[in-house]
Amino acid sequence: MHDEEMTLGQWLVTLLLLIIPCVNIVLLFVWAFSANTPIDKKRFAQAELIFAAIGLVLSIIFYAVFGAAMLTLFSTMGV
Repeated sequence: MHDEEMTLGQWLVTLLLLIIPCVNIVLLFVWAFSANTPIDKKRFAQAELIFAAIGLVLSIIFYAVFGAAMLTLFSTMGV
């Protein structure tokens, strides 16, 4: 694990890479679990993955509740 701080340029490149769909997920896993990643980038990637997991779980719960409500509504209407 590297203990040196990342420069502004390295952070800009990191954030630009995270804009690319699908590549961002792969890079987050690589950075979060690689031994050669700077510690601040490693912790940033781990935090991003935790927030993504929380967002995924909340989305699934929301769509399940909303879907059940819609199903109930439509079944009472006779549609």
